[in-house]
Amino acid sequence: PPFQNDDLDMEAAVASARPQLVEFLSHHLGWLLTTSRHFLPGMALNGLDGITDHREKASVLLDLLEKAGPATWKQFAQYLCMECDLPLDLEILLISSAGEGNGALISCHSKCSSDMFLTAQFSGFAGRRRHRSSSVSDKDVKQQRLDSAEKYRHLLIDSMRQRYGSRRAAGAAAQEQTQPLAFSQAFVNLVIRHSKASHLKERMDKPRQDVAGAPEPEECADTAVKVSDLFCSVVPSGTTKVIFLFGKPGTGKTMLMHRICQKWAEGVLPQFLFTFLFEFRQLNLLKRKLTLKELLFDLFLQPEDSPDAVFQNLLENAWRTLIIFDGLDEFAANMDLSSSSKGGPTLTSHMSISELFVDLCHGKLLPGCTVLVTSRPKRLPNFLLNTVEFLLAEIWGFDHEKVEEYVSHYFHQYSFKEQAIAHLKNNTKLLSMCLIPALCYVVCVCLEYLLLKHQRSVELPQTMTQFYIKMLLIFINKQQGEHADGEATQLNCNKKAILGLCDLALKGLEDKKLVFYVGDIPEHVKEFASLHGLLTVFEVKTSGTCPEAGYAFVHLSLQEFFAALCLMVSRRVDKNYLKKKFSLKSKWTLKNEAKTEFMESFHIFLSGLSSKECRTFLMLLAEQDEAWVQDKQDTILQSLKKLAATHLTGPKVIELCHCTFETQDLKVAQHIGSLLNFKYEFKNFRLTPLDMSALVFVINSGQDLTYLDFAGCLMDIDSLEVLSGCNNIEHLSFRSRRCGDDFASALSKSLRGMGSLKKLELTGGSITAEGMTNLVQASSQCLQLEEINLQDNRIRDPEVKRVMDLFSRMEKLKKIDLSNNDLSLNAVLILAKEVIACQNAAELRVRKDTVMIYFSGPSGKVPRSLDLRWEERKEHVIPTRRVKLCLQDRSLSSQHAKEIVAILQSCPCLSEVDLSGNKLGDEGCSCLLESLPWIPISKQLDLSQNCLSVNGICSLLKSVNTCQKMMEVQVSLCHETAVLRFTENGEFASLPPREEPVFSPDDQQYGEENQIPTASKKIRLTDSHFQASDLEKLYAVLKECSSISELDLSNNYLGDKGLLQLFQFLPNLKMLSSLKLNDNQISLNSVFFLAQSLSTLEHIKRMNLRGNNISTTHGVNCSFPRVRSTSRWRSSFLAHPKHVAAGRCFRLRDCRVGPEDVTRLCQILAQCPQLTEIDLSGNSLSDQSIERLLSFLPYLCHLTLLSIRNNTFSPRCTALLINSINLCGRIRMVEVRSSENAFLHLGASVRSQKTSCRLTDCAIGQGQIDELCRVLEQRGWLAEVDLSRNQLGDEGLRCFLDRLHRVPVTCSLNLSHNRISQDGVLHLINAFATSGNTAEVQVSLCSKATLIIKLTSRDDPRKILRLAECNFQPEHLEKLCLLLEKCTGLTEYISSNNNVTVQAAERLLHSLRKNLGLLKMSIEEPWVCKESVTNLLELAVQACGNITEITICKDKTLFQLGVRFPHCLEKVESVVSRLNLYKPEIKHACFYQRVREKCAQLQELRWSHVELHNDEAEMLVKILLPLPELKKFGLTSSSIMPTGIDYLIMGLQNCQAIEELNLGHMKLSGAAVPKLVLALCEMPSLKRLM
Repeated sequence: PPFQNDDLDMEAAVASARPQLVEFLSHHLGWLLTTSRHFLPGMALNGLDGITDHREKASVLLDLLEKAGPATWKQFAQYLCMECDLPLDLEILLISSAGEGNGALISCHSKCSSDMFLTAQFSGFAGRRRHRSSSVSDKDVKQQRLDSAEKYRHLLIDSMRQRYGSRRAAGAAAQEQTQPLAFSQAFVNLVIRHSKASHLKERMDKPRQDVAGAPEPEECADTAVKVSDLFCSVVPSGTTKVIFLFGKPGTGKTMLMHRICQKWAEGVLPQFLFTFLFEFRQLNLLKRKLTLKELLFDLFLQPEDSPDAVFQNLLENAWRTLIIFDGLDEFAANMDLSSSSKGGPTLTSHMSISELFVDLCHGKLLPGCTVLVTSRPKRLPNFLLNTVEFLLAEIWGFDHEKVEEYVSHYFHQYSFKEQAIAHLKNNTKLLSMCLIPALCYVVCVCLEYLLLKHQRSVELPQTMTQFYIKMLLIFINKQQGEHADGEATQLNCNKKAILGLCDLALKGLEDKKLVFYVGDIPEHVKEFASLHGLLTVFEVKTSGTCPEAGYAFVHLSLQEFFAALCLMVSRRVDKNYLKKKFSLKSKWTLKNEAKTEFMESFHIFLSGLSSKECRTFLMLLAEQDEAWVQDKQDTILQSLKKLAATHLTGPKVIELCHCTFETQDLKVAQHIGSLLNFKYEFKNFRLTPLDMSALVFVINSGQDLTYLDFAGCLMDIDSLEVLSGCNNIEHLSFRSRRCGDDFASALSKSLRGMGSLKKLELTGGSITAEGMTNLVQASSQCLQLEEINLQDNRIRDPEVKRVMDLFSRMEKLKKIDLSNNDLSLNAVLILAKEVIACQNAAELRVRKDTVMIYFSGPSGKVPRSLDLRWEERKEHVIPTRRVKLCLQDRSLSSQHAKEIVAILQSCPCLSEVDLSGNKLGDEGCSCLLESLPWIPISKQLDLSQNCLSVNGICSLLKSVNTCQKMMEVQVSLCHETAVLRFTENGEFASLPPREEPVFSPDDQQYGEENQIPTASKKIRLTDSHFQASDLEKLYAVLKECSSISELDLSNNYLGDKGLLQLFQFLPNLKMLSSLKLNDNQISLNSVFFLAQSLSTLEHIKRMNLRGNNISTTHGVNCSFPRVRSTSRWRSSFLAHPKHVAAGRCFRLRDCRVGPEDVTRLCQILAQCPQLTEIDLSGNSLSDQSIERLLSFLPYLCHLTLLSIRNNTFSPRCTALLINSINLCGRIRMVEVRSSENAFLHLGASVRSQKTSCRLTDCAIGQGQIDELCRVLEQRGWLAEVDLSRNQLGDEGLRCFLDRLHRVPVTCSLNLSHNRISQDGVLHLINAFATSGNTAEVQVSLCSKATLIIKLTSRDDPRKILRLAECNFQPEHLEKLCLLLEKCTGLTEYISSNNNVTVQAAERLLHSLRKNLGLLKMSIEEPWVCKESVTNLLELAVQACGNITEITICKDKTLFQLGVRFPHCLEKVESVVSRLNLYKPEIKHACFYQRVREKCAQLQELRWSHVELHNDEAEMLVKILLPLPELKKFGLTSSSIMPTGIDYLIMGLQNCQAIEELNLGHMKLSGAAVPKLVLALCEMPSLKRLM
């Protein structure tokens, strides 16, 4: 038990007083020595002379006095008190030890408070006291003050015993037997967990995700404490200590406070002289301000006399004063830092309760006292975190052991005690409820009642609400005894009182009122509630006057229950009010905000009352039918469903689960479970078994599998037992340092019940190897489990073999994570060995503290297949299993090399091995590489970052020859890279595509014997910065690697000397196809040497050189042709193959090559056979260098491409490049872009072929035209000249066109994007009209800025002019018409959106004429779609010549005519008729006649998207369709009147010549279609219909 009343003897009292006594006497050592001689023999004091320290000497003297016996000590103590002016508290102790005064004082000091004495500031030693009147007077005053304080203390003790002590009176005992006092049973110690408030101070300003008032449990020390331990901490002198106890409703906070008061009165807490208890629900009634003295005396207990003396004594002994404030969550006012009094409070200051409470906690009032506060978890004011000494603890309620103790005590007088205990143990839900003491009492009441009536079959309620209802009915029935009628009858008899109690409860909650006066409660309600123990009565003091009687529900939860019941049965409460009251806020209320209502369990009771099981009870109480009650219940259920769809924090999800559990409605639970499926993430708050029961109920009700995540949540092991019944958990995660072996063991027992669990995580815990083994053993029974995560625990040396054996039984297991567990290196190596032995293990990934094991496929025997190479060896098999082994950054040294080799050799199915980041060194790696032929690795071995030197690299390179399956070696000393890659098929390699390597003469015999081709191998030895001495070693090894196909020695600082040494043995590497030598500090002399090697080494195919200055070349890349053998398996017959002719490439970039260097380079390259490509980009070639380069073109016989990029060209240089077409007849194209990039494409011969010149974006202006034209005149035979994106302008164009007449070329000339205006276009059209070799001109002045001229021979009949978006003005159009009149050879004129008006179009049609032949004219302008068909035909007849085609497409704004020349002269009569055209009576007739004459040779008529009126349809039918030459007619997507359609169909019957008819997208009626069919039958020439 937490309270033990140990009788402390004199020695204990002396020990308590000793520190202060030594301090006092050390300052008066002379008096002590003189006095001691009167009480001790002289011999005992002889050894004191050697002690110099006053404290030590005083301590030794006190030891001698104490050892002299109790009688001697008592005499000394009495003499000391009489002679010395001692501090009051010290004098009390000494008098007590001497046997004087109240003996009870001796027991007031325990060892836990021995260090808490105030260090008094003594005024000095008084000397020997003479029997003078003044001394006697001082003694009397002191004694009087002591007597008053002691008297008040006894008064407090008696008061506490009366209020909270056990009832001894027979009358009281008899009353207890008949009166069921709710929640008033024998006290059983509670489970209290200590927390550290220091973490809260660090995070005071941080927002909390879930609990605003409670601490984050993950950061708290989860240690169980006794109540006495809360008061035993050592605090500095004068420092106020605040103890904050929080707990959920019903966990026994108030009962514990009463118990503390009771035990103090019994003397169990002797460190406190005074104890006061205040309940916030009573303090709510105070409206006036008080002083501290009024708070303590007026509101708690008045002294019988001398209140000032008592208060003064209380101030002097503040450190021995305990003040208890119960129920902070029930306080109605705000409580924050602003509540603290402004400035320094005085003892006479009148303050509010808030100010008094805050100043007491801060030590501004009664400094040094102990303040004990209780609250529900939601209320933790900020100011408490700022107190100097702050202790935080949580009351958990009961555990299983305490439940059994309580139930055993409750049923101690019954024979069925064991039956009751067994009943609770066998029911997990009931047991979870009983962990809350208040609910445990309710359950016991119900169980007692049922066992007394039905001893064989006991059916208890399922929910908390149902228990409360049952308890109410039991209390009523108990009063009736044996004569009790049925529950329904009893309910009816007491209905009025129950409803009155419900109204009282609801009104109290709404008004934030928890204490009621007599006038607040109707008499019949008071009698009923008091009779059944539902209300408790107590004294209420609001001033120093007479106290009043106050009433309150025995527990706030009971008031919430009756308030919820009121809403469900009251006729005044409608649906809307019910919805308003039923809310579940997504966030906690702020810590400093007063809650509007005390309704923590209110919504849970409302949910419980909405269950079907409560319907009959509600119908009886409300006197309503089932429909009325069900309507209210449905309102609650619908509100619950809506809440599930909102954003809820973790605690609110739990509350919602409680509400759902209370309904016991599976459909509602299923609906809510589906909505909450992705919200089960709980962080940093406590979960009880009852919480877990509600959660499991909701999860199991859903149909979907869910992920349950607990991060830093405080949780009983009992909660895991509840979790075992959850079938719908797919992923379960716990993250908490509290999760140790006990937790893992408890979880292991629950895993079997989780049939859907696939992933289990226990991270950030304290699980050891033992806990892991137990957990894995249990997990092995969960065959569906796929992943286990045990990160960040304390598994240092696990039982690897046993654990891996268990893992092998789990067929679906995919991953195990053991990271951050401080695994020893020995454990890692054992783990590697066991992973390889485990048949379903696929990968072990270890990197520093990261340890992961991956599994694949079912366990058991792995299928095997025969080896193709050694088919006769039947025992040799290749497993289909592939294992990856990664042991990175684990400090493996050369000492571990042999052990690693043994592990690797034991596995016949390794795919990848990663040993990077260790300390194997040259020795360890060499040991490993020597065994490499016998280690079956199929992909790669990584030995990076293993402290390798050049010797170690040589060992790596040698493995290319010793290990036949080696495919690639990648090494870099600077980057500490060392990777070996192998062929996929183990012992032999599949040949790469397009390559069959050739054996050297030395290998012929081996090849003939084994008939196995050697795979192409690669060596990448880069970024190593070798010294000269290193190169000799490396080259000696590389020289022997004759089978390599690629060699990369980039960034190694080889220099000219190293390069020369390399090329000396290069001919030995017969298989070499690629050589890279980038960034090796090579000079231009080596560049010339390399260029020369293109001639001397026939198998070099491509050479890429790159540098950034004149002296060094950073990039060298040589490629070699790949040679095929005639036989895949017998390649020895081509030991000396002839070189196959193939083009070669030389690239030299970024080297700043001068003219002399270019000359020397070209001389060398001219000797190179089959050189097809030269790239000299980025070399800053001057004009002179370019000129010399171009002069060598005739000597580079096989060259097909010369590239010079990133090289700024001057205008002269550009001219030189263009002139190259006259220097070398093989050039087929010269292209210069942006005056920086030039490309010369050459053909194979000098045969006469057209050449293209492209000078784009080269800033060519008028000044360069003459020189350019001179070059072009020399060539003459050009296919294309592209001068687009230059700066010719109108003058440059004029100059170019003038010179163009002298050039007899046939080519396409592109002058786009050259800033040409309308005037330049007109000059171009003039040249086009007068030139005989210009076949086509295409101009567009829009954003495209197109200008293309096609030149051809003079006998070409085509002459086409295309003008688009030229934005011509009227003056430009007039000049255009004049120019077109001169162009009599024009065959096609196309104008698109050139601002040509109708009038200008008419003028154009008059201007366009031709001597002989057809002329096609197209005009696209917006007005085309606006003009009528008649107007467009009037425009058409203005054209010269005979019209052969008329096309009108209004959707494309296109008007197109075809005209034939010469046309017949009109008759005189026609001319006369036209002159009379505007006479109204003959207007239409003359127009029709004109159309008939101009269209006499019309062959094609196409109209689209036109609107035909009746007169236009008539003209079409009578004049156009009957024309004898008309072959094609189209009328599409057009609108015409219905009568016009009929008229058109009739007209078609007379069309004898039409061969093609298109009536697409015409809306023909059902009646018109048959007529059309008949008309088509009358058209003899029709061949095509659309």
